[in-house]
Amino acid sequence: MMVYKPRTKSSELLMLSSLNTRMKLTETDKQHYLNLRRGYDGEKLFDSLIENLRSDCLIVNDLLLKLNNTLFQIDSLIIFQETIFVFEVKNFEGDFYYSSDRIYTYSKKQEISNPLNQLNRTDSLLRQLLQQIGYNATIQSSVIFINPEFTLYQAPLDKPFIFPTQVNKFIHKLNKISSSLNETHKNLVEKLLSLHIKESPYTLLPSYNYDLMEKGITCVCCSSFSVSIKGKKVICEDCNHGELITDAVLRNINEFKLLFPDIKITTTIIHDWCKIIKTKKRIQRILEKNFKMVGVHQWAYYE
Repeated sequence: MMVYKPRTKSSELLMLSSLNTRMKLTETDKQHYLNLRRGYDGEKLFDSLIENLRSDCLIVNDLLLKLNNTLFQIDSLIIFQETIFVFEVKNFEGDFYYSSDRIYTYSKKQEISNPLNQLNRTDSLLRQLLQQIGYNATIQSSVIFINPEFTLYQAPLDKPFIFPTQVNKFIHKLNKISSSLNETHKNLVEKLLSLHIKESPYTLLPSYNYDLMEKGITCVCCSSFSVSIKGKKVICEDCNHGELITDAVLRNINEFKLLFPDIKITTTIIHDWCKIIKTKKRIQRILEKNFKMVGVHQWAYYE
C-alpha cells in the first residue's frame, strides 16, 4: 500500500476554523464550518482504518477533477491491479431512514442529501475521464458511513452502502484482493494528480476584515486565547499545553497569511496580530530568521 496523496485540511476549513476562533460567525456560517470539520474528521477516521491494508494498491485522497467544465470530488480512491475503488465518506450521526430513494432524519422527518446521487455522478464522470485519458478499468463505488453512532432504517440491500459495522469486514475483503501493480498504475496516479484542482472555486467564506478580528496567539491544542508567556514558551491557562514562542508566532503568521494574503508581513502588524509578545524586537528576530526581508527601514516587509 502506498498513499500518493495524503489528506490535508482544505484552505476553506483552515480559514473557517480561524474565523470561528477570532470572530462571531452567523449560524449559517457556523453550521457550514461544523459540517466541513465533521466531514474531515470522518475522512481521517476512514484513513486510519485503511492504513491496515496490506494489498499492493495505491491510495489517492481528496481529488478535485474537472470533465467538460464539470467539477467532481473524490474523497478516497484506491487503485488495485484490475479495479479502482471509489469511496464517498459520510460522517452522519444519529438515526435516519430510507424511503423512495430519499434519506430523512428519523426524529424530525427532514430530508437530507442522498450521498448516492453524488456518488453516481462521481462514478460516471470518473469513468468518462479515464476513457478520455486512455485507461480502462473496472470501477466499484461505495458510500462509507463511518460514524459508529449512525443508523439507517429501511436501507435497501441493493445499494452500495457500507455501514459502520461492515467497514472492518470490507477492509478485510480488500486485503484478500490479489494485486500486482506496475508502471501503468503509477502513471495513472501521476496523471490524476496532474489534473487535480488545488483550490475549489466554490469556497464559502463570510466577509471579514482585520480590524474586527480578535488579536492574540491562540493555543495550538484548544484554540483558547488564555495564554501567557513563561520563559521561552507560550502556556495555555485552560489546558496547560506549552509551545515554544517561536513556533507559536510562526503558526500565527501562517494563519495571518492565509486570512490576509494581500497584506504585507511587517514587524508592526505581526506584533499587533500576536498581541501578547511584549516587544517588537522579538517579533523582528523571528521574522528575520524565518523570512526574507524586502526593503529597508519603515518600508521593510517579509516574504
